This record gives sequence, structure tokens and C-alpha cells, in this order.
Amino acid sequence: MNFDFSDDSRLLRDQARRFLADRSPPALARAALTAPPPGLDALWREMAGLGWLGAGLPEADGGAGLGAEAVCVLAEALGHALTPLPYLSGICLAAEAIARFASPAQRAAWLPRIAAGEARAAFALAEGVGDPAPGAIATELRVGRLTGEKWPVADGMAAEVVVVAARAGGEIALALLDPAGPGVTRAPVEMLDPGLPHARLVLDAAPAERLPGARDVSDIAALLDRAAVPAAFAALGGAEAALEAAVAYAKERQAFGRPIGSFQAIKHKLADVYVAVELARSNAWYACWALDQDGAALRLAAATAKVSADAAFFLAAKENIQTHGGIGFTWDADPHLYYRRAQMLSAALGGPRYWRERTVAALETMN
Repeated sequence: MNFDFSDDSRLLRDQARRFLADRSPPALARAALTAPPPGLDALWREMAGLGWLGAGLPEADGGAGLGAEAVCVLAEALGHALTPLPYLSGICLAAEAIARFASPAQRAAWLPRIAAGEARAAFALAEGVGDPAPGAIATELRVGRLTGEKWPVADGMAAEVVVVAARAGGEIALALLDPAGPGVTRAPVEMLDPGLPHARLVLDAAPAERLPGARDVSDIAALLDRAAVPAAFAALGGAEAALEAAVAYAKERQAFGRPIGSFQAIKHKLADVYVAVELARSNAWYACWALDQDGAALRLAAATAKVSADAAFFLAAKENIQTHGGIGFTWDADPHLYYRRAQMLSAALGGPRYWRERTVAALETMN
């Protein structure tokens, strides 16, 4: 049995790392903290031209049909580079929802444009702080109109279409919303990592099209499971980058006439991070396999991967700051970029408690 990615996927990962090292250096993530840097739209279109935005979409929908492995290795590369673009929210969540639950006409209207980088999509589930839960959805869909409030919505300010979770009678529905249309007011929401901007959407009888395939909260839960796997890979990539930055600094910084990496206090910290990253890698790889199979194993595998990858990224980001010492806490140094992104990814799709509870629930169903 082969426990590694295919040769094609490894080649894609290496190419993505090289491309992003040139086009999305840490300076780009830093610039995004204060304002959207010029060139982000061009980078998004370049990613589309490389086939990244449609990697997981069927060829019939304008995608590349490369499967789960390609999506995961791309998410890992983008996480490693801290690229300030909405790949997870727009591609792994919103586009995935359209691909799974939309009508043929809706798929034809949006998926080719999303894959080509001509339209951005967002997914609106949360209605304030807290974890995803059926009882937390108060937005209503009545006679093709949405009324309620959604926040925070990742990339909600730039999106041309938003997939909105809402109540429709006794069902939990998903609907397509034009955020620039009538009945919609949107405003930016300040977040810990401004490189991943979010919005608040206030909906007042805003016209919307229901996705006919989604009729139950279990459909949204399954969608979150599928998105959790590339989210885990993004956190894994960020954890690797933070560990690499800490190791590089520990080899360079001198104290008492020798590199600080030669002291046991630093060695032990970085060894603990390495173990956490490798554990997260094992869980993420298994979850990628489960995502490709789309079977019963996915629920537990996705939750386990999300929990372990988020924990590894937070540990790596924290110890990267500590390894850098006093300079690690400053605005001018890069460690806080990883810390911000680790916190944001940990809260995406529901916080750590939500995914730990899903892990426990999945384990209980196996006994």
C-alpha cells in the first residue's frame, strides 16, 4: 500500500511552493495587514490559469478534475506561503457547495466562472460568534427572499456570489445570493488577520435562488467535513513554515558565543513542534484519502485532521515567537504573521471545541 501522494500530486506541490515563493512572499502577507496589496487580483487570475481554482471541480463544470489530492496539496502550499487569498472559503467551501447541491443551470452559471477566476464565491454560515449549530441559524428563506444577518463571512466584501445557509420552513437550506443586489448591506468586519478579510451581510428580503440539493443540516455538516480536510492542510503548511522560520533563526542567532539552537531549551521546543507537525501530517494524509473515497471514514478523519493540524500550527506559531525572543513580539518581525493565521484557521469552520466534539461523536458511533 502506498501511504504517500502520487507522483503528479508531489510535482504539483513542489511547483506550487516554487510559484508562491516568488509571487506570494511573507512581504505580501505583511502588506495585507493594512490594506489589500496591489496584485492580489492578478495573482488570483494566475492561480486560475494554472488550474488551481478548478482543481477539484469536474471537467464538465470547467474544472481540471484532479481530485482531492490536488486540492489538499494546493491548500498546503498556500498555507505555507500565508497567501492572503480566499482559497479555502471560496473554492473548498462555496464552490464545493455549488458543485454538490446546485441545479445543472446553477452549476453552469457559476462553476466555470469560479474556476476561471472570473467570479469569487463566499459561504455565509455564521451569525455571530460561536460554533456552527442548527439552532444558531436564524436567517430565513421565504418565497425566494433572504432575511437575516450573516457575519463573519470570509471574502464577503469581494464576492460576486454568496452561498447562504438559512431556514426554509422546517428545513435548513442553502441559497445563492447576489451580495451587490437589492436588500443587501455589507460592511467589513475587523479580524485578527486582516489578510483574510471578512464581512457582515445584513439581508432584508434579498432575492436568492435555493440550491435544490441541500435540505437538511446534515448536508451542511457533510460540507464542513469536506472543507475541513484542505483547511487542515493549510494549517499544516503554516505550521511547517513557522517551524522552518524558527529553526533558521535558531541556527543564526548567537548567544554566549554559539547559536541558540545548540541549547537544550530551544532544541526541546523545536523537537516538540516537529512531533506535532508530523502527527498532524499523518492525520491530514489519512483525511485526504478519506475525502477522495467520500465514505463513512471521512467524518472522523476530517475532525481528527482539523484538530491536530490547528493544534500543531498554534504550537509552531507560538514557539516561533518564543524562539525569536524579544524581537519575535514586534510588528517588524514576521512571527506574528503565523500566529495571526494560526488563530484564524483554528476558528474557521467552527472552533477547536466544535471539532473535538465532532471527533468524540464520530468515535462513539464506531462503538
